[in-house]
Amino acid sequence: MADKTTHFGFQTVPESEKAGRVQGIFGSVASKYDVMNDAMSLGIHRIWKDAMMDWLAPRKGQRLLDVAGGTGDISFRFIERADEAEAVVCDLTEPMLIEGRKRAEAEQMASKLSWVVGDAMALPFPDNNFDVYTISFGIRNVTRPQEALNEAYRVLKPGGRIMVLEFSQIPNDLMQKAYDLYSFNIIPRLGQAIAGDKDSYQYLVESIRRFPDQETFLGMIKDAGFENASYRNLSLGIAALHSGWKI
Repeated sequence: MADKTTHFGFQTVPESEKAGRVQGIFGSVASKYDVMNDAMSLGIHRIWKDAMMDWLAPRKGQRLLDVAGGTGDISFRFIERADEAEAVVCDLTEPMLIEGRKRAEAEQMASKLSWVVGDAMALPFPDNNFDVYTISFGIRNVTRPQEALNEAYRVLKPGGRIMVLEFSQIPNDLMQKAYDLYSFNIIPRLGQAIAGDKDSYQYLVESIRRFPDQETFLGMIKDAGFENASYRNLSLGIAALHSGWKI
């Protein structure tokens, strides 16, 4: 049977190849990933992640699963905000987890943190196991995002919450064109200058453009079974936060 295809940036590739290609990209940029995030977004990604935590409002003793959690940004923020909270950072790309473990916060929070190599579409955790599931700037890299959302629903406890932070679409054509000009012309050059890797950042920019808009993605969250689902735009829609509950 012919392998189904999916998009890898603006390329069409067999589904069976996408995960390996994504691993290659994040393995390549892991050591510069945090520096590049600051350069690409002019530091705004930090404000977006704080906004995510504000809406999430972590509570005492909650257990977080942070998928595509990379170097730990979300998990660190979660643990800082909630007493006795624990976090599991799960990522497909081991070099990203290795970089995360080197961060000062990881040492300070070692007793509350776990680092697990795992696939968002087939999580290595039992059903009804976590209070909160987060994925930040990761779901657009998953081969079949709907399967990742279904898995999120499975591993959350009843009453659990999903929150997705992802690049999205600006609902103003002129502003979207201006943002695209910046993205396609500046970000790959920054990737070359800082990480020595233009191609990986070209892919990341293309993958943003291929990701569903806010309303379409909201429908996908509802299709996974989540209720009271809603979203908030950040920076005019350059990014968006989607939230849903397993009731």
